[in-house]
Amino acid sequence: MKMANLNENEMKSLNEIPHPSLPEGTKLYGDTKVFPDYKANPGEKFLVLVHGIAHESSLAYVAILQAIRAQRKGFETAIYLYGTGAINATATRGFPTVGKSAFGGMLNINESLATFIKEGGKVYVCRFGLGLHGIREEDLIEGTIPVHPLDLLDCLIEYHRAGAFIFSTFQI
Repeated sequence: MKMANLNENEMKSLNEIPHPSLPEGTKLYGDTKVFPDYKANPGEKFLVLVHGIAHESSLAYVAILQAIRAQRKGFETAIYLYGTGAINATATRGFPTVGKSAFGGMLNINESLATFIKEGGKVYVCRFGLGLHGIREEDLIEGTIPVHPLDLLDCLIEYHRAGAFIFSTFQI
């Protein structure tokens, strides 16, 4: 690897702390799980609400990962993408072409939603959120379910009445 031509102070600064300070594989954190590994009781439901923009923070991605985890624990799980969250359901993501990743993790939301759907989860996408951002229904990830803007409240009522755990995220 060719290094830049460094002056004396740059070399001094570069060499003050040896790198890497710890060899690869060095354990930095413990792995003791404090809470029991709960599983769903028969018939339990889990709803994840996402109002967060894809790739603007980890909020949307982490919420989707939580939905996958809840589903794998046996909960009947659904994700409801509304407002800016509707952007997460866009199947036309990629660069320089659809489906190509310009950087590691660029398609992680798409891949995670596809996994969630493949494993039996439902993903609802608010049509109003789509319209706000100029996203057409035909641009959605296969298997996502477009819903009317008035469905949000009724979805919450349905899951509340079923005693569901409701995990809500909101990004402004």
